Amino acid sequence: MPETSYHLHMPDPQTSCVVFASPHSGCDYPNSFLRTTVLDAHSIRSSEDAFVDRLFDCAPQFGAAFLCAGAPRAYIDLNRSAEELDPALIEGLRRTGHNPRVASGLGVVPRVVAGGRAIYRGKLPRIEAEHRIRRIWKPYHDRLQALLSAARETFGEAILIDCHSMPHEALDGSVRLGGKRPEVVIGDRFGASARSEIVERVEAAFAAAGFVVARNAPFAGAYTTQYYGRPSRGQHAVQVEIDRALYMDEATITPNARFDDVRSALRGVVAELADLGDRQPQQLAAE
Repeated sequence: MPETSYHLHMPDPQTSCVVFASPHSGCDYPNSFLRTTVLDAHSIRSSEDAFVDRLFDCAPQFGAAFLCAGAPRAYIDLNRSAEELDPALIEGLRRTGHNPRVASGLGVVPRVVAGGRAIYRGKLPRIEAEHRIRRIWKPYHDRLQALLSAARETFGEAILIDCHSMPHEALDGSVRLGGKRPEVVIGDRFGASARSEIVERVEAAFAAAGFVVARNAPFAGAYTTQYYGRPSRGQHAVQVEIDRALYMDEATITPNARFDDVRSALRGVVAELADLGDRQPQQLAAE
């Protein structure tokens, strides 16, 4: 098992209703897992949002909480429902309906990494999948909801910024003739997961920092955005995808020469995003 489900970085004091999260940057690959995969230690990392935790690690300096995965995405995907179990991987499961993510091998316990490369030789016992969900998936989501609930109770609303990275090639088919290639994609489930003013400010913050921004195409937000985005209850969720080629060499999975510049630009973005919503506790604001 990975040593921990998540790493939580809290500000002192907490002055923002915004919670940043990085569910796919976990890189604790236990030896027992590496012994079961047919992939080498480098290939198994191809689905990882490498270094996203470092890109956004300044969040607590601006009064916002930052929750990062400990376990890697290839081990368990924290941006999937616990119900998205893959019958092609997990023993004893029957197919019930069609789920495109599960069918492609990207369920809560993934069958493949980037490029459709198989992780295992055969199937996994169902008890193993349930163990990963209980020990890794559930503690992460329990903590995430606790952070959002506490922010909503203190500030009157909660805003989740779910931080991801995307392969450069993911946008190959999304560039219109004569248009600029997006570098950041903002996802709000086509308006369902967050109030429009919040999404507009998120988009504006990235654009002001010099990034080319698109919305909802090709990434509108997956499980986390869909599940936690409850605008009518004062709980908002926005997914952020950043082109990996901006800050890393995708082939070697190492920071590139622009890493520090991108991280510096994102520092300004994080400061803007942490300022979303009310930064005063409700009882003080009422006074």
